[in-house]
Amino acid sequence: MCDTSPSTSEAGVPGAFSGETITRRRAMTVAAQAAGALAGAAIGLPALGFALGPVFRRVPAIWQSLGPLADIPRDTYAMRVVTETPGIGEAGQTTVFLRRRDPAVDTEPGDRFNQVIAITSRCAHVGCPVSYKDAAHVFVCPCHGGVYDFRGRRIGGPPPRPLDRFYTRIRRGGEVELGPRYSVNSELRRFSARYPGESLDGIGQYLYPARPTTPRRPG
Repeated sequence: MCDTSPSTSEAGVPGAFSGETITRRRAMTVAAQAAGALAGAAIGLPALGFALGPVFRRVPAIWQSLGPLADIPRDTYAMRVVTETPGIGEAGQTTVFLRRRDPAVDTEPGDRFNQVIAITSRCAHVGCPVSYKDAAHVFVCPCHGGVYDFRGRRIGGPPPRPLDRFYTRIRRGGEVELGPRYSVNSELRRFSARYPGESLDGIGQYLYPARPTTPRRPG
């Protein structure tokens, strides 16, 4: 097919030579712009990768001692203060509620990472601290009236899911260790840790994906 583009002289471009389809000035401008774009990409892309890299870097799983299994009750909860976010002092500490797994109560599948039940003290609504009421066997959030049963499942108020949990393991000699936090849906199925206010039932598990930095599940 013949090229029907008008030459610069036919188009009436001042200073054009016969037969040209682009002026030398235009060709130099395009070349300069392309060179500038390449130079900008060479400088900007590494800087962008350096800035965003930590956002997608998984945090290593940290295990910390909770003491001997014999000190952890079965029919109520013991409290421990642990470090959830290291490196920031007391601001990185949180309280967890602990008890030994009871097959008569804990009907979700058991494995070596939940023989000790470890429940967070942070409400799944907006993150307020909850307290355990032993007389009623419930957890109560004072901020917006969230109520959870003995297993940490929501039974009242605005929280969209049960209280988060932590992986645990029992070492040789009976020492209990606490691992990464994880979230659960209403059936206590495990998911990577989510933010407060994010549901994990139905379409919620797809609307609120896991954070890229979440530690990998213990193998």
